Amino acid sequence: MAHDTHPTSDGKERAGIQSVEVGFTLLDVLAQAPAPLMLRDLASAAGMSAAKAHRYLVSFQRLGLVVQDSTSTRYELGPATLRLGLATLSRLDAVKMARERLPALMAQIGHTLALAVWGNHGPTLVHWQESPMAASVNLRLGDVMPLLSSATGRCFAAFAGHGGSADKALPMIEAELALTRKLGRSDLPGTAAQVKAILKETREQGLGRVVNVLLPGISGFCAPVFDADGHLALGVVALGSSATFNAEWTGPAAQALRQFAAQLSTDLGWHAR
Repeated sequence: MAHDTHPTSDGKERAGIQSVEVGFTLLDVLAQAPAPLMLRDLASAAGMSAAKAHRYLVSFQRLGLVVQDSTSTRYELGPATLRLGLATLSRLDAVKMARERLPALMAQIGHTLALAVWGNHGPTLVHWQESPMAASVNLRLGDVMPLLSSATGRCFAAFAGHGGSADKALPMIEAELALTRKLGRSDLPGTAAQVKAILKETREQGLGRVVNVLLPGISGFCAPVFDADGHLALGVVALGSSATFNAEWTGPAAQALRQFAAQLSTDLGWHAR
């Protein structure tokens, strides 16, 4: 097994295992890829032979870091990488602070709560706290929320700012618009002007909102939380059965969610201008 060394801050060499670093290149390529990859393309992007890449991939499959589709033979990141990613995201200060405060918010509004951050593919659920009175919702940790048909997506699309996730959101919005038109969905924005109007309303109200859109019979809000630099750190989601969830902009759930997000933003060092 090959070893490598890297200088530390005091100039000393620190030993490492080169094969681990080489193998990680494959995982990094998969993480950056927009879709699963064939072995030859994966190996080429990682700068190694297909035979060498395959040896690493066999071990990664055993560990759950990589999965291979039995039909297309393409490789994709496995469930173990999702667990690692969620664990990392959940340890971010903003997420940790929010998680610690969610029980009090649930006691106040009585509905299921969740936290979302911007992941590689869009707004991603990283924490879920279900109310005992909750309606059944087909969502789970790691789910990426659509930008136009979910309260979470609308929140991130409206408050992402400029650069970074905002730039990545544009092609996602265009793709969702195309799908909306193809499906003939009248309950979703179908033009750029309609998207602009919804995002404008979201900013003015300080919340993303949907009523019976993403999930039939389910309504929800998502409030933005900002860090000290004014960047969108996470979204705080509240959702429930439309029969019992007050989705009015001035309702108790909306007001409680705004207050919760504003206080958390303040505690993270954000100052509204």
